[in-house]
Amino acid sequence: MQTREPDVDKCRRNGASSDTQALSNRVALLLAGGDGTRLQDLTSEISGVPIPKQYCRLMQGTSLLEAAISRAHLLFPLKRIHVVINENHIDLAKDQVRFLPASNILVQPLNRDTGPGLVFALLTLECVYKDAIVAVFPTDHYVDSNWAFVAHVMRAINTISYMPEKIALLGIVPDRPETGYGYILPANPLKTAGNLFHVNSFIEKPNSDDAREIIKRGGLWNTLVMVFRLSRMLDLVQEIAPREVEGLFELRTSPEKAVNLYQTMQPWNFSTKLLVGIPQHLVMLKVENVLWSDWGTREAIERTYRALNLVPYWKLEKATGNRISKVGEDQDNLPSRVSQRADRH
Repeated sequence: MQTREPDVDKCRRNGASSDTQALSNRVALLLAGGDGTRLQDLTSEISGVPIPKQYCRLMQGTSLLEAAISRAHLLFPLKRIHVVINENHIDLAKDQVRFLPASNILVQPLNRDTGPGLVFALLTLECVYKDAIVAVFPTDHYVDSNWAFVAHVMRAINTISYMPEKIALLGIVPDRPETGYGYILPANPLKTAGNLFHVNSFIEKPNSDDAREIIKRGGLWNTLVMVFRLSRMLDLVQEIAPREVEGLFELRTSPEKAVNLYQTMQPWNFSTKLLVGIPQHLVMLKVENVLWSDWGTREAIERTYRALNLVPYWKLEKATGNRISKVGEDQDNLPSRVSQRADRH
């Protein structure tokens, strides 16, 4: 993957083409800008070097990024799947995103947490797609059934089609009072469909006692899988976090300022800064019949393997001597292979 002038720069200077206007109004955005420092010991064990978890082959030869691309591909053609990465991730990502158009790899200069990464990507998509419906997928989660999960995403897309002022979130029923997750506390159900709710409040990383109380009241884990109209989200971030996004919005007309801007920008978290403050603008879909986990820690990963009655394959290697696939090794025909593997669990 070579660094070159992205198509979006030309778009910002010249305006969107008529071909762009004819594209579908639905696009996928995968967030892959995290550094994954908490898992460096494990990724070093598997890959030989400490790398961000989304690029590590944690799923028996498949990375979480590759799995996320395959999941999104069940709903979106590859040409409408976009991935935001960091500049220092290019060498790690290039093989894993090779099925996507080069212009769909959105490279931010540095990791400044989820807020800048998301806004940076949305401003790029705005130029190309105008006011698309955007489905956002983190790339550090495990999902056991891709088809079941994307069926919920499709419901979220349909919801935003007739409720364009809302932000739709996918929530998971908790099985423990996890303090490292965000929680969505539902309000009244929408009359239009089952398992779809207005939102009472959004609570990011509560303590154990508060998490137990939230769960008793029906609170769900936030997956950070979101669906929204692009213009609506950009309006909200400007309203709720004007100081944080002021510099980012300059990139609409001056994309060459990105490197200098990121050097001085303070990190900020999208959930904490935005979602916590806008429960009245949120709706929540309750995800059922899916095993989901945020693979942020070794404990979370090993808990998932236990739930699947599997032994982590890097532990099997130590016992059997079988070799683990390392970073950069070829994974031909990835989109179909990953979907098949995930749906077998």
